[in-house]
Amino acid sequence: MTTGGLSSWQRMQDDLHADCRIFEVRKSRFLRRSDEKEGDFFVLDTSDWVNVLALTGSRELLLVRQFRFGTEEFSLEPPGGVIEKGESPVLAGERELLEETGFTGMKSTLIGSVRPNPAIMSNRCHFLLVEGAEKTSDTSFDPHEELESVLVPLAELRNLAREGKITHSLALNAIFNLLLYLGE
Repeated sequence: MTTGGLSSWQRMQDDLHADCRIFEVRKSRFLRRSDEKEGDFFVLDTSDWVNVLALTGSRELLLVRQFRFGTEEFSLEPPGGVIEKGESPVLAGERELLEETGFTGMKSTLIGSVRPNPAIMSNRCHFLLVEGAEKTSDTSFDPHEELESVLVPLAELRNLAREGKITHSLALNAIFNLLLYLGE
């Protein structure tokens, strides 16, 4: 893919603006090479994430319902979370799946990744397909987590999205990647 003659930008300065525990706000000064135009931009620098698409033997997708503080609403979405330093997306996804749902699977495959919001964020969100998922243990929530596991037949996913019952953009992106991967 070509850039169509767009000019690149060079980072001239990068400073920590705020440390917000789960992300840093960085203030960066950039220079556009073509016309020497400069500007300050703020970027949320955070760890990569993983969304887990756990598929049971009966072709049901495991989703979780949880309260989201940004919207102050419940959200239906795949389980997942932060990839810790030095951890692979596969291991992080398997860990998050077990902690949040008590499910494990037989085979794990990375099926894609996206940039959550490249205008202001530096990270990636990876999509992990876990096949043969089944409940094998109790959950182990983080201190501020409380989740409900929900099994959804694959055939119902499009309707849940169409009806606005799944509104988390990364959840929709993960499900879209799953359906593409499965050829559905």
